[in-house]
Amino acid sequence: MHFTEKLSRRERQILEALYRRGGASVGDVLAELPDPPSYSAVRAFLRILEEKGHVTHTQDGAKYIYHPVNARPPVAREALTKLMETFFGGRPEQVVVALLTDEERKLTDDELERLSVLIAEARQKGT
Repeated sequence: MHFTEKLSRRERQILEALYRRGGASVGDVLAELPDPPSYSAVRAFLRILEEKGHVTHTQDGAKYIYHPVNARPPVAREALTKLMETFFGGRPEQVVVALLTDEERKLTDDELERLSVLIAEARQKGT
């Protein structure tokens, strides 16, 4: 299932808010949104996301708490793949080059070391 392709911009924003919080009420989601719509609009979007199979809810007293159905990694991986195809010609090394040469966000020594370890592990698995 392609999660991100079936969602509107606002639906993606709401789902991202749920991922950040792990679960949230309508009011919690509303507080996370840029240029937030009305409370009833957020509630309607959550209902739509639930109908599409992206969100479920539990009840805490009179309050509904919404949770993403799918784990973030598959959704994040799909979004990254789309980004890589769109902006980097589908080439993972170009994504890494962009990260390594970003002048605004320099990677720390710890981050660079973790990347080195992951690259070494990937080499071992590939042989």
